[in-house]
Amino acid sequence: MIKEVRFKGTTPQGKLVTGIFTVSSRKEVKDYVAKLVQKHNLRVQSIEYKKDYLYKVKMPMGKPYTGRQSAYTKDEVAQALERMGYKEFQINPVIFDINIKPSPQDVMMFIKLSTNMLKDKMSFGKILSMLAEEQPNRVMREALLQIENQLKQGVEGKEVFSRFTDVFGKFPAYMLGLATRSGNMTEIFEATNKFIERDMEIRKNIKKTLISPMFAVIATIAAVIYYVVEIFPATAQLFIKYNMTLPPMTKATLQLSDWLGNWWWVLLLLVAVPSIVLWRWWKTPKGKVWRDQHIIKLPVIGHLIHKSSIEIYFRVFGTIYSGAGDNIETIRTAAEACRNSYMEQKIKAITIPLMLKEGKGFVQAMEASGVFTKTTITRLKTGSETGNILQAAQQIASYYEAETTYKMQSMIEYIQSFVGIFIAIAISLLTIVSAEIATVSPPTR
Repeated sequence: MIKEVRFKGTTPQGKLVTGIFTVSSRKEVKDYVAKLVQKHNLRVQSIEYKKDYLYKVKMPMGKPYTGRQSAYTKDEVAQALERMGYKEFQINPVIFDINIKPSPQDVMMFIKLSTNMLKDKMSFGKILSMLAEEQPNRVMREALLQIENQLKQGVEGKEVFSRFTDVFGKFPAYMLGLATRSGNMTEIFEATNKFIERDMEIRKNIKKTLISPMFAVIATIAAVIYYVVEIFPATAQLFIKYNMTLPPMTKATLQLSDWLGNWWWVLLLLVAVPSIVLWRWWKTPKGKVWRDQHIIKLPVIGHLIHKSSIEIYFRVFGTIYSGAGDNIETIRTAAEACRNSYMEQKIKAITIPLMLKEGKGFVQAMEASGVFTKTTITRLKTGSETGNILQAAQQIASYYEAETTYKMQSMIEYIQSFVGIFIAIAISLLTIVSAEIATVSPPTR
């Protein structure tokens, strides 16, 4: 969340200096203020963070009016209310301020509406103002207002949007900043919207393919364990009480129930501890690279995830490719947007150094990274020979979009079928074990 900070200090001559800047963390505040102090030899008086206050104004007639206002201090809100003629009011700072980041749908809608307004020749400043008023998400609304204000002050668009990567996402923020200084703003906005739509579709398909079936299987296993440990023994123990001979499946299930009842905590630790350690490691840079390297090697689904990352890479590359000799920034940006840390690391560690230090050609350096398919390299070679790399990149993105969309839908159907079979088998086993109890009859006297 971007925060606005006000700095007050004095020069060696005693002159008061005030400045306002935006940051995303308190560490950035300390670093920024330290640079100011060292550069201008200032003495810090105060550092004030802009925050929200809730106020209630007593109206002459009718119910009290309540509102919310951002300010650096409580006194500033009070002074503003007094200037409006109000005398009786209460002001309290917002203690529990939950900032919900805008969803990808919110970002996509903002870009789509902006595109339509740009086509109608509306100024970007007016677009930001209008969309901020209609934005229900407070984080997005404040971000749009801050962007509009900073652009009016003459700050470069790329620098402004780079401060709001946590709101828009890294690549959309980069593209929106690029659009503000380009001569074809509408086209870049349309391309960014297409990227977000496709990225959301890929995430949705992966969720359907991997995450949803996984939760269904885990829920089924949990239900079976609960039945075996809690419900089934309550019935079977009645027969043990009367020394009845138990059928083989019932006897085996009871033994399993006793074992699980004694050692369930061991199983829980064996599952939970490695899962937590692995999850925490995946949050580290090395862990992300290892995870993404092995994800694309998974059977059945791995090659589709790999091709989806290649598609996103060339979709971004084709959007910002300029055709100039130096496109290192384009290659780097596309690598960061491809949603695969392993591919990003290989491109940055192999492709870019080969082009910069050894003077290798674009296609040769891309092939050396070892993360692109033969089809991709062949198409890039053809595009390089005909002098149309941009068209080749766009064709690769379109081809893999069509292929992965079709195959992913088929994969979802197959996986859902297998999950359904697994659940059916689990329910059938529980039914058979439960029905076996009905064959037990008490001994005759």
